[in-house]
Amino acid sequence: MSVKGSPGPSYASRSLPVHLVRGGIGFGALVGAFALLPVVGWVALLLLPVGLLALRGCPACWVLGLVQTVSRGRLERQCEGGSCRLERTG
Repeated sequence: MSVKGSPGPSYASRSLPVHLVRGGIGFGALVGAFALLPVVGWVALLLLPVGLLALRGCPACWVLGLVQTVSRGRLERQCEGGSCRLERTG
């Protein structure tokens, strides 16, 4: 999924609350997988795919999406003559 005028992928969510809920589920599942390991054994590792799916593959991707979600509509990339810069909008 790409944003118009953006060369790379977009990891942003529809809104900040949606993104934060995804992060809570993802990080909660990752932490829970290891925290519950002594209690329920290897079955707890079934939470790992849930966490990675909620974070869209990796925690760094989620953080990048957080930055994109917060800056959406506030920053715009302007490219001219082979160089690009970010400018504030409205």
